[in-house]
Amino acid sequence: MFVASCRFSSPLKPETARRIGPVLIASVFTALLSGCGATLPEGQLTPIETSSSSNAQKVGRVETASLRTSPDEKFAVTKAADVMTSASVAGASGYKIGPQDVLDISVFKVPELSKSLQVADSGNINLPLVGEMPAAGRTPEELEADLTRQLGRKYLQSPQVTVYVKEYNSQRITVEGAVKKPGVYPFRGKGSLLQYLAMAEGLDSLSSDSTVLVFRQISGKRAAAKFDISQIRAGKEDDPAVQSGDVIVAGTSATKETFNTIMKVLPLAAVFTFL
Repeated sequence: MFVASCRFSSPLKPETARRIGPVLIASVFTALLSGCGATLPEGQLTPIETSSSSNAQKVGRVETASLRTSPDEKFAVTKAADVMTSASVAGASGYKIGPQDVLDISVFKVPELSKSLQVADSGNINLPLVGEMPAAGRTPEELEADLTRQLGRKYLQSPQVTVYVKEYNSQRITVEGAVKKPGVYPFRGKGSLLQYLAMAEGLDSLSSDSTVLVFRQISGKRAAAKFDISQIRAGKEDDPAVQSGDVIVAGTSATKETFNTIMKVLPLAAVFTFL
């Protein structure tokens, strides 16, 4: 088995991961996974272990797999997934924070105020010095501005605050990439992959192929799966059910290399692999 042996001196800054455009996904992903000279040979896949739920339904059943990789390879894949999901959601028009979302709040040079917080069911968060404040219904940029204002008023001189949505757990589905109408769509309790692609008006002419990726939180862990839309439409594969918080990404020609790289660590179609 080929093992990537790259090491990274520092993680991506949250503000960079949140604001980077979809056009840069391919270059960032390549830098993470192969930028130090290591590449996965064509046709060689990372071994995985699979399992499935005994009471899963035929349509929308969830099978999972675990990557068996070196620490360096796992780190690279995790960081690359951070870039892909945060960039795609940031590209969707004005994501509004919701209850149960997990936020990374960073105050430059003030580690005591930098932490991860989960938005309560009430829609509020609680931060030292600031206290309880509303977060739900706001964009990350709006929350940044409010925190900057409140911290600068009494406690800090010209504070630099960054708010990054680490986990999208509220009732929404994000569809991004090579679709005609990318955006954040409400989740109404049920729905399938094809239905949400239809809401986004389908794949556009920039789509590199008919494969899409779905990123999902399963038992608090991030996983991803690939699905062949042409096979689903032909009735050769099930149309999987989506879940609240899913991020659906369709590849473009600009991200073809990114998708080819991700496919090598997601060797089985329709199986969610923990990243």
